[in-house]
Amino acid sequence: MNREQAKVRIKKLRDEIDRHRYLYHVLDRIEISDSALDSLKHELDVLEREHPECIVPTSPTQRVGGKPLDAFQKVVHRQPMLSINDVFSPDEVKEWEARIAGMDPEATALGFYTELKMDGLAVRLRYDRGALVLAATRGDGRVGEDVTNNIRTIESIPLQLALPSSRWQELSPAQRAVLPRSLAQHVDRAIESGEIEIGGEVIILKKDFDTLNRMQEKSGQPLFANPRNLAAGSIRQLDPAMAASRRLQYVGWDIVTDLGQQRHQQSHLLLQLMGFKVNQCWERWCRSVEDVIEHYQTIGQQRDRLPFWIDGVVVIVDSVARYRRLGVVGKAPRGIIAFKYAGQQGTTMLKDIIVQVGRNGTLTPVAVLDSVQVAGTTVSRATLHNADEIERLGVKIGDTVIIEKAGDIIPKVVRVLENLRSGNEKQFHFPTKCPMCGSAVERKGVAYYCTNRNCFATQRERIAHFVSRHAVDIDGLGDKIIEQLLTEGLIKDASDLYELTVGDLEPLERFAQKKASNLVEAIAARRSVPLDRFIFALGIPQVGEQTARDLAAHFGSWKAIADASAEELEVVDDVGPIVSASVRDWLEQREHQNFLDRLLKHITVVNSQFPIPDSQLLGKTFVFTGELDSMSREQAQEKIRSLGGKATGSVSSETDFVVAGTDPGSKLEKAKKLGVKVLDEREFLKLISE
Repeated sequence: MNREQAKVRIKKLRDEIDRHRYLYHVLDRIEISDSALDSLKHELDVLEREHPECIVPTSPTQRVGGKPLDAFQKVVHRQPMLSINDVFSPDEVKEWEARIAGMDPEATALGFYTELKMDGLAVRLRYDRGALVLAATRGDGRVGEDVTNNIRTIESIPLQLALPSSRWQELSPAQRAVLPRSLAQHVDRAIESGEIEIGGEVIILKKDFDTLNRMQEKSGQPLFANPRNLAAGSIRQLDPAMAASRRLQYVGWDIVTDLGQQRHQQSHLLLQLMGFKVNQCWERWCRSVEDVIEHYQTIGQQRDRLPFWIDGVVVIVDSVARYRRLGVVGKAPRGIIAFKYAGQQGTTMLKDIIVQVGRNGTLTPVAVLDSVQVAGTTVSRATLHNADEIERLGVKIGDTVIIEKAGDIIPKVVRVLENLRSGNEKQFHFPTKCPMCGSAVERKGVAYYCTNRNCFATQRERIAHFVSRHAVDIDGLGDKIIEQLLTEGLIKDASDLYELTVGDLEPLERFAQKKASNLVEAIAARRSVPLDRFIFALGIPQVGEQTARDLAAHFGSWKAIADASAEELEVVDDVGPIVSASVRDWLEQREHQNFLDRLLKHITVVNSQFPIPDSQLLGKTFVFTGELDSMSREQAQEKIRSLGGKATGSVSSETDFVVAGTDPGSKLEKAKKLGVKVLDEREFLKLISE
């Protein structure tokens, strides 16, 4: 932008920032999050540095975070450090309660326990006969880093656990009613005789964070961006003296080891008696979900006055037995949620809105943004979902918008800052023709679809899905090569891949004899495809990886699936009327039948689910968590299926074995709680070789 445009933009930014400051400090009102306001300040700072004649003394500054190191020994968690599913509204909390009550009507008989979700670094501690012997970061949930030397510098972490019974009298009468002396004495014996693992958070207090940043400023060093980065960077310093200087604290929130606790709140009382800092003042047992929501709202009102940063309230089924019985879905236990406050946000300019076409013809609008840092990542694209969402937001091309990214959720546009409009913004109109093939677009519900089943974009996405890692897994077939093959007319669908020759590929741009040979060989190596991967590769709507595995395990052959009625399909676990109807509809379409006829001339579908009669693993159910050194998880699952076993994605009371590799996730913890046999990699390899 030129000088005059910059002056106008700077004036508008300055006015908008001042307005939000007034709302917050004078009227005690908040319209946008702190992170969104900081994003506006950053844009103003950049513009003023580009146009120094516009600088005023009140301009905001930007903090710069340090870079954590990566030079520690890897540690395999004995029980995976699981994720927690997020919810953002009271309605979602009520829906969660309804789901778990539907699975177990007694799940909430003992109510819920709520605790603060602190903004720090999760670290698991291991004690042997009461002495601290290991501290490990979460990593990817299965494999973390050994940070014991740095953790030992944190004074709030006991190097030797106290015996709970020695402090039991310090509890209030109400607390002693929750934690009987007999349980405290039982834990004494566990501490003295074996290993115990503790879960908690390394945090830094607001006042200490401010002090450290003042020290950084005085020494001419960059300011720390946020407490989470500071905690992580401090713990991952190679020099323990550096970690010791960072004023870190540790707050315990879980006893990973089963010590006979019947209620989650007992774990918190035991942690306190062992010598850990807990957030007793802000934790609360709640009888009902209405109490949970009320407590969440109360904490939200006090959030700014808390001595440390939080981003939500953790809500867990208080009954340990019921919590275990509810099991895990995906990578998170069903019996716990994180009731989050507003997600991390940032502001930026929406430069354009483009429309992408998916493999099933769905047209999805995507916002093209000036790059902005949100939740620790650089965001340059954000979903707008559909035309209704664009209308609801009132978004225009050229608008300044607030982007939100909560956890791993895809960034989305949540609000337009209309006061910053210049008058040059443009209205977006959803296309009436497909942006890829020019065919007519039709609306079904809230979504628009390309009416051309042979649209170039849908063909490209279908083939890309077919060859993807969790499907047929053909190495070397990226999006650009697929697009090149389609453009040159060498392929129309995935079946044509198997007819490609080196002579077809050599004349193409950026291809040579070696590259052509490698690709043909990679395709040939996938002429034998396991049944479950074949099903998933077809891209049938509603059929993901797990459903494909379940169908393969139940029917045993592709022909049996193709011949099955909707009612027969619904016999399979987790296949309901919607999925069965989708499968039947896909199979009955003439173009798909023709595609299958061509495809099956080139490949053999191998039923890796066929049991081996003399295998000791016949009928046994396995769940894998963490990374294996000797093979990939997919290879391990295929091996189990070849031996007559079943590999599933979630742990339940029906699971026979959980194989824990490096950096396991929450499945390991659930397995231990359910009493499921846990194997390490060495034990697993021995079992499958017998």
